[in-house]
Amino acid sequence: MPSTTPDPLLVQLGSHRWLVPLLADLAAHGGARFVELIHRLGLSRDSLARTLEAAQAIGWVQRNPGHGHPLRPEYILTETGHAAAARAATIADAQSAIGLLPGAATRWGLPLVAGIGAGHDRFNALSRLLAPATPRALSQGLTALGRHGLVTREILDLRPPASRYDLTESGARLAAACAA
Repeated sequence: MPSTTPDPLLVQLGSHRWLVPLLADLAAHGGARFVELIHRLGLSRDSLARTLEAAQAIGWVQRNPGHGHPLRPEYILTETGHAAAARAATIADAQSAIGLLPGAATRWGLPLVAGIGAGHDRFNALSRLLAPATPRALSQGLTALGRHGLVTREILDLRPPASRYDLTESGARLAAACAA
């Protein structure tokens, strides 16, 4: 029987496109300055600022107290951020192994992959699993996952016609990393 609730950590990790690569980078380097993060992640200043604000609001990242200049702060992981960063690093490694660019997933991409991997293979089942997501967001997420070669869609010959989603080999690899 598939789970009926989404993984809250996975939903939070997917809430911003660059959270996974940011947390994985901070975990790998033990912290970083703003400019270093821009260069390593290849982000715009605005995207990085929004992602850092989101990570700080969740409580995963903080400015390094007593280190750095106010205009050139260094960011480090909090205690709760280390657990999220370990999971983000596993997901980032899987994304890299399958050739998926960092930040390529939509907001609901990771929870969708995990949901399909857990046995929710129909649109309505995914919709119930990821209840706050709108049908449009789920549809766009599934389409993007299909474009990236992570999900396949099979149209079932029923009345009315229905769709079933399945993970490709790359999608199954990412789902295993999301479940870890």
